[in-house]
Amino acid sequence: MEQRSHCPDLSIVIPARNEAATIERALVSVLHQAWPLERLEVIVVDNGSTDGTAAVVCRFAHAHPELQLQVVHEPRPGVSRARNRGARVARGKVLLFLDADSRLAPTMIPTVLGHLHRGEAAVSLRVVADSNDPIDRAFFFLATWAKERLRVPTQLCAVRRDVFLAVGGFDERLRIAEDYDLLRRIRAAGWRVGFVTESSVLTSPRRLHRWPLRLGLLVTALQWLVALAGIGRDWPY
Repeated sequence: MEQRSHCPDLSIVIPARNEAATIERALVSVLHQAWPLERLEVIVVDNGSTDGTAAVVCRFAHAHPELQLQVVHEPRPGVSRARNRGARVARGKVLLFLDADSRLAPTMIPTVLGHLHRGEAAVSLRVVADSNDPIDRAFFFLATWAKERLRVPTQLCAVRRDVFLAVGGFDERLRIAEDYDLLRRIRAAGWRVGFVTESSVLTSPRRLHRWPLRLGLLVTALQWLVALAGIGRDWPY
């Protein structure tokens, strides 16, 4: 996990709590980006894991010295806290926030940087199901279609680092829809917020399978809708 002196074009921040089984796939997707690895960095924020997540990341770093990769620790629970911790140590001009159970399509980095080069300060990323199950795929397709048609900036995002700092980063009181809150504040401050539709993030549909009889679909949809309405986002962890 060697530190290098030049400033990366983009920093990928990955919060991880007990993600030893999934984090390596996220990291492999960075290796496959259509962008020079020496111009990227990855920061994994271990958010109080007890399953050896940090050890998995360290082994990956030693196996792939070509990738600028480091682990930082945020013991207080909460994805917003973990993301802010990673952003504070990031050196890239752009911050991309990725979940540990997700992976980037190979064209994501150049696509994001192209959007920001054209004047957008932040972008909401297209998210699709990392699954062959037609119901999983349909659920994420409909969620993404609604987000893009209604112009609701939510799910994973990338943002210029200076803009992220100017609006104060993620609100650490929030436990859900924190990305929507961040992008809404960026837009309210007068910066342009765009939507990446040319590339995608493939994410695990595991949240949809937490309940029997596919009730996870309904529970997840209701959680998202209620959170976007401003209800329950600041309930305690």
